[in-house]
Amino acid sequence: VKIFRHDEIYRLCDMFISYQEQIKRHNQEQHRHLAIFPCKLKILPQYVFNKRDPIVCGVLVEDGCIKLGTPICVPSKDCINLGQVVSIEMNHRSLDIARKGSEVCIKIASTTSETSTMYGRHFDKDDILMSKISRESIDVLKAYFREEMKSKDWELIIELKKIFNII
Repeated sequence: VKIFRHDEIYRLCDMFISYQEQIKRHNQEQHRHLAIFPCKLKILPQYVFNKRDPIVCGVLVEDGCIKLGTPICVPSKDCINLGQVVSIEMNHRSLDIARKGSEVCIKIASTTSETSTMYGRHFDKDDILMSKISRESIDVLKAYFREEMKSKDWELIIELKKIFNII
């Protein structure tokens, strides 16, 4: 139990608020690896630079936001797991996040469990890429990242829950 002590009530309030923010940041950092933010991506076929692991292509963020570490799949092809986003670039500058409407280049590196998927063979320009969310990631977003989520992001979560049959 943390005890706050000061002669001024305003200073006590400030100390308590800063302590709450510190706890919140700590909890977010502890759970950041579990938080998968929802995204829907359209492949820009003229900007496919590498068709096989790692897949490097240009995408339009149609909905949500894409962050580093986001697992990507192709729902229309039996949810083929492509891997995780390891790099996001716009105009030769690295980004940590890209929001709706952004055209960015992403690098998707497969994890050890996925077989090597190839653009043009396993999926193509007509397929929509989506973040592979889970019940656990949704719960983490609700508990620790509610302020970072917008109402449109929650609508996309509902859509993804239906696609991935998450209860």
